[in-house]
Amino acid sequence: FFVVSSKASGGEPQAFGYQLKSVLSGSMEPIFQTGSIIAVKPLNDEAKADLKKGDIITFKDSQEQLITHRITKVISEDSSLTFETKGDNNQTKDLEPVLSQNVVAQYSNFTIPYIGYLLNYASTKEGTALLLIVPGILLILYAAFTIFQAIREIDSKPKTKDPSSKTA
Repeated sequence: FFVVSSKASGGEPQAFGYQLKSVLSGSMEPIFQTGSIIAVKPLNDEAKADLKKGDIITFKDSQEQLITHRITKVISEDSSLTFETKGDNNQTKDLEPVLSQNVVAQYSNFTIPYIGYLLNYASTKEGTALLLIVPGILLILYAAFTIFQAIREIDSKPKTKDPSSKTA
């Protein structure tokens, strides 16, 4: 499911309207362990205006990398909205404030430990091939085994004479 979902959405696996993100660092420990996956809800401009201190957001930094950190301060000046953020496990706040247009999503309080390693592997060519081909081969083998058992069961049943056929 994750492999097909990530390929269909251009690399962003989604389930029920939530995006699944892999945790690549320990900056948010103990909330998220490295190697976990988290579910985040993509935000529109209206939802971004409702963000508050303490919310956990996913945003793009100046190098276009996705980061998930907690909002420590909301700064609203004129018509612009920016956020100061910090990883829970970091000693200092992030160097650059986050512009609201760089906020991608909000954490939805759903985490699965260690599955992020599998999700990252599934995004590679080798992972995609392995996670699609191996289950396919297993399904074919299971079907062949089931057919073989059905044929063996039919062959082992005692043959009864058909009452409508007469022998001379």
